[in-house]
Amino acid sequence: MATGLRQPGTGNRSLLERAHELRALDDALARLCDADGDTPRERRGGVVAFTGPAGMGKTTLLSQARARAVARGCTVLSGRGGENEQELAFRVLRQLLQPSLAALDGHERRAFLGSWYDIVAAALGLEAAGAARAPDPLSVRDGLDWVMTQLTVRKAPVVVLLDDAHWADVESLGWLASFAPRAEDLPLLIVTAYRPDELPPEADAFRALMERHGQRPHSLSPLTGTAVARIVRDRLGEDAEDAFCAECWAVTGGSPFETVELAVRLDEAGLRGTSSDLAAMRNLASAVKGPGLADRLHRLGGATVRFAWAVAVLGSPAPPELAATLAVVGTEEGAAATERLRAARILAPGTGAGGGLEFVHPLIARAVYRDVPAGLRVGMHNTAAEAVLAAGLGPTAAARHLLEVPCEGKPAAVACLREAAREYLRAGAPEAAQRVLTRALHEPPPSEERAVLLHELARATFLIDPAATVSHLRAALAEPDVDPGLRASIVFRLAQALAHTDQVAEAAAVAGEEARRATNARIRLRMLADHYVWSASRTDEPDSPARSRVLARLAERMPGRGLEERYILGMRAWDAVLRGEPRHIPLAFAEEALRGGMSWTSEHQGFEVPVSVALVFLYGDQPGRAEELFAQGIAECQSKGWRGSHLALGQALLGYIRYRRGALAEAEDLVRAGLAVADRVDGAVPAQWFAVGILVQTLLARGRTAEARRLADRYRYGEAVPNAVIYPDPRTVHAELLLAEGRDRAAARVLSEVGERLDERAWRNPSWCPWQLHLSRAVARVDPGRAVRLAREAVKRARDFGAASVIGQALRTEAEVTCGAAALDLYDEAVRRLEASPAAYELARALVGHGALLSRNGRVQEAADRLYQGLERAVHCGAEGLACRARAELSAAGLRSLPLRYAQTDTLTARERRAAEMTARDEPPDVVAKELRLTEQGVRQVLSSVYRKLGTDAEGLGRALELPPRPRY
Repeated sequence: MATGLRQPGTGNRSLLERAHELRALDDALARLCDADGDTPRERRGGVVAFTGPAGMGKTTLLSQARARAVARGCTVLSGRGGENEQELAFRVLRQLLQPSLAALDGHERRAFLGSWYDIVAAALGLEAAGAARAPDPLSVRDGLDWVMTQLTVRKAPVVVLLDDAHWADVESLGWLASFAPRAEDLPLLIVTAYRPDELPPEADAFRALMERHGQRPHSLSPLTGTAVARIVRDRLGEDAEDAFCAECWAVTGGSPFETVELAVRLDEAGLRGTSSDLAAMRNLASAVKGPGLADRLHRLGGATVRFAWAVAVLGSPAPPELAATLAVVGTEEGAAATERLRAARILAPGTGAGGGLEFVHPLIARAVYRDVPAGLRVGMHNTAAEAVLAAGLGPTAAARHLLEVPCEGKPAAVACLREAAREYLRAGAPEAAQRVLTRALHEPPPSEERAVLLHELARATFLIDPAATVSHLRAALAEPDVDPGLRASIVFRLAQALAHTDQVAEAAAVAGEEARRATNARIRLRMLADHYVWSASRTDEPDSPARSRVLARLAERMPGRGLEERYILGMRAWDAVLRGEPRHIPLAFAEEALRGGMSWTSEHQGFEVPVSVALVFLYGDQPGRAEELFAQGIAECQSKGWRGSHLALGQALLGYIRYRRGALAEAEDLVRAGLAVADRVDGAVPAQWFAVGILVQTLLARGRTAEARRLADRYRYGEAVPNAVIYPDPRTVHAELLLAEGRDRAAARVLSEVGERLDERAWRNPSWCPWQLHLSRAVARVDPGRAVRLAREAVKRARDFGAASVIGQALRTEAEVTCGAAALDLYDEAVRRLEASPAAYELARALVGHGALLSRNGRVQEAADRLYQGLERAVHCGAEGLACRARAELSAAGLRSLPLRYAQTDTLTARERRAAEMTARDEPPDVVAKELRLTEQGVRQVLSSVYRKLGTDAEGLGRALELPPRPRY
């Protein structure tokens, strides 16, 4: 079955001097289709490319590929670039896929595309009902990959033919370049032809794909004199003279297209191929293309010339009715002109896709288009834009013609271009939207529309050119009498663009200035929230404590009814975490902020505050709640088609939550997935910083220090520090890596600088940044007294915050740098604190450390209990390095490793659930112990498993178990 555009050839004949290329096609088709005896082989696809200048026979080779593929029972999907249609985003992709999708009715099509429908529908030219949001280009590309893969599986084996790829739109080429490597693992063969010297600069990825394999591309050479003579004699007879044939080769340069066209015209002129025919032959050769072709066209009559011009202006395949309208001829005269042009071998016989008209060869199309007088060509494009709109072909088709028309200040043109930009954004084609909006700006628009147009242009450039976005938005703000709501949106987008270009201080200043000048209370609150977001994100904020005091006073007056108020409350919660205020304060503000929900994809608010609010629960020992909020946010991003930097950051931070819970293998998988997304997105550097830091920490926890170093070096992590706050703090993570490598002095220098910077900002929460704990370890050998002081200060700060996990972590560090029996007491308290938290990895570290110290103090039986518990938890966490240490300590104590009891599920046992329910209702430990027939130590161990499984401490048990809230008296 063959669908899509056909490749017009020059007749059915054997191809001369193309045996190598045909053999490559046959070999590729054999790998795709053939069986091995009675056993079908795995179908293997791939890419075959043919390159060469115009007229080298590339189109004819693709026609051969079509015929051979159909003969083997393949499904053929076809597309072709057009010289004057390169501005139409996803035009070639639609040629490839629309015929197959059109064969399905509406319900079948929606069922086939499933959850991808609203993301890819606009790119595919389908109706995208309710798709007001613009998906990001990466999401659209992923969706198109899915569609192509599913079509291939359904219709296997599949052959994709793409002719004149050098004229394909950059969106289609970009998608093809990213998808084509998958063809080798699918029953899919991609056959393409292009002129390498005419590929646009944006097609570098496509060019690299085609050229990186040993046998690709196949560069076509001109025909030899022998082949040209064969073609000439096939038309004129064997009596054609050698000298005549040699001259034919000279004038055509061995171009297969020109040779065949010349031979046809020689035959039609009744020439015999003698020396006396040479002058006539040269005249006929000049009419194959260029000025000679134009002369031949004009001899067909004025109406036919106008009709040919109309087809050239409309582009192939041109609807006959539109061509007649544009040529100002009637339907019957249009049909007559079509036949005359076909007889003259200017238009191809038959019709193309959708019944459209096509030229015999792109060289002819180019010659006809250039034959249109410049002034008339502009007028025809202008008329074509109106006719295309009237015919219901959509604003993007009309906008293509408006790009060829001088600016005349027409409001209708501006409206059409703006609507085309909206369609392009819904299709995930921001570059195309930028082109048409830039043209609309030059039209120019009415003065009252200029600010909104600049805002729309900034939306288009936001992901592809942040510097241009800043320029457009500043220009929009400079316009007079901007609507307050629009002005707020402009400032919001400007602050985002500045922050994403590492100008965080400027972002905060812009939002702050707008808050001061705003007269509308809601807008003022919105701008204040943005100001606080970007102020807190600055690494160089001059007076963080002053800003925190103002934010605290403001939050106390917020009832939390509106979204703007709840964003203020969310920022207050986050600020309280950074400052290390008692954790019930940030948790309470976070709960208030979430009343009514917080969207990660709001048009008017960024996702920074919802992310920060979710992380409040992480640092407050309720990571299960944070995980729940992240899962909701990521799902929201995916459903809206936001699979770029938002998804990258979401997956990385979700991995961070799993890391803090001690699920290290899951954490690594999530963070690697987030980093892979960030690597694919231009300008996603902040997401990379988050992901790399979390992955370094995870690898260190798993005992893979060398791998963590390679990762850090690959991304130059630690060599430079962004102007935005990243967590975990990059300098602290880098110091942690240095410590793991034994470079204590270098780590100490870095951590001392981190401490000075954070203390200046009054950010004293070791749960957020444990710099004191790492510095204590770094100086322990050279200055044990300072190490103890640092650890004790960190313990005090941890107690002030009140989260059991960080208290236990700080106590463990203090125990590590403390000598004598006091260290055993510190370890004991650290274990008890960590048993009351969801931090499984930190608990495993404390257990192993405590066991090791007990062993060194001759308390072998107690050591054995701690080490066995620590080993089991380390293995469960995926902390291979810690597990190895536990085994070594057991061996040094003369103990054998016992079989491990691996937890097979995170589902609560009946005993665990009962203990959790009673604890959530504030039943005393002795009552719980009596009910469960356990010791109080046994209850602590049962609850420790509960906290790990549910991702919460005792305070969050009720919600995690979905119990009604406890009454307050």
